[in-house]
Amino acid sequence: MQQIVDWLEKLGLGQYAQRFAENEIDVSVLRHMTDEGLKELGVPLGHRRKIFAAVNQGAASIQPLTATPTTGIEPRTQEAPERRHVTVLFSDLVGSTALSTRMDPEDVREVISAYQKCVAEIVGRFDGFVAKYMGDRVLVYFDYPEAHEDDPERAVRAGLE
Repeated sequence: MQQIVDWLEKLGLGQYAQRFAENEIDVSVLRHMTDEGLKELGVPLGHRRKIFAAVNQGAASIQPLTATPTTGIEPRTQEAPERRHVTVLFSDLVGSTALSTRMDPEDVREVISAYQKCVAEIVGRFDGFVAKYMGDRVLVYFDYPEAHEDDPERAVRAGLE
C-alpha cells in the first residue's frame, strides 16, 4: 500500500491515499481503475484525469517491493510498437431508460451497478478488459492487454452470456 501512497503523493494527490487504502486499491488494481470507480471514491474530474494520464504514461508501473536489484543488469531496449487487432464489445442494458422513469433513482443505480458487476465478472472469465463504464453501457476490449488467438470468439461468447 505504501507504493500507492508514494505514487499519489508524487502526483500531488496524496489526499486520496486513505480512500485508496480503504478500498484496497493497490498497484495491481491501478491499471484496471475506471473513471466511474474513481468517481465513486470521490475523486474530482481533474484529478481523475491526472491519475489516468500518469497510468497511461507508465508512471503506474511501480516496482513491486520484491523486485530484484537492478545492479549488474543490462538495460532493456524499448521494443518497437506492434500493430494488432483489438476486438471491441459494447454492452448496453436494454430498457434502462424506461426503467428509470418507473423506479426510484437509488433503485435504478442498484440495478445498473448489479448489471455492471455481472458484465465485469463474465468479461473476466473470458479474459476481456473492461475499458469503461458509461452509465448503463460497458465498453470491453479483447486482445488487450493480453492477446489470445481466439479473442473474437471470446467476445462473442461473453456477449451471448
